[in-house]
Amino acid sequence: MSTTTAIPQPLFAARDLRKDYGTGAAAIEILKGVNIETKSGEMTAIVGASGSGKTTLLRLLGTLDTPTSGELFFHGELLTRKNDKELAQYRNRSVGFIFQFHHLLPEFTALENVMMPGLIAGKKRSEMIAPATNLLAQVELSHRLSHKVGELSGGEQQRTALARALIMKPALLFADEPTGNLDTRSGDIVFELLHNLCDELALATIMVTHNETLAARMDRRLTLKDGVLLPE
Repeated sequence: MSTTTAIPQPLFAARDLRKDYGTGAAAIEILKGVNIETKSGEMTAIVGASGSGKTTLLRLLGTLDTPTSGELFFHGELLTRKNDKELAQYRNRSVGFIFQFHHLLPEFTALENVMMPGLIAGKKRSEMIAPATNLLAQVELSHRLSHKVGELSGGEQQRTALARALIMKPALLFADEPTGNLDTRSGDIVFELLHNLCDELALATIMVTHNETLAARMDRRLTLKDGVLLPE
């Protein structure tokens, strides 16, 4: 009697992802059939020349933009058939984002910024204080809880953004040049914290970066060239 071993399903996958701008003869192909998959705990770097479409790709993977064609899957479920409300719920519960510009809300404290995704999801403020405080401690900002954004250094702002991205315990993290605006030391601190948290939380991370040193420290390095992803 023969037995078959099931092939593990990737946590997240993109199949033949394409993106055009414009229509007809004036259409410009940015992405020409991108395929990528990742599993829990895996860190993937996407590198490529400026203007190659890395940020466009990350926005498509994060469902912040709509592909011209192609499919996205999360735990085998087809994301590209979901409506805007369903995708917003998926992003809030399952996905974290970190951008080159932190996009923190300047009128709120570090603690309030980290709590914000939970409050948007309908959780009570009292529920969010402890997990937000714990995350800020993990990114070494316990002494900055009540400081507003303008009172934080660039590195501290990005660490606050990292804590905010993780507050809903996402399975996936998309990062777009998260150390791009930081000096070398601050960038190294942010990356080291991210790396450790990915290990600890079994978080799948896909990061766009120009930093070849950081890319080399990740599990996989892929290059976006001529609209497709090439493995190294």
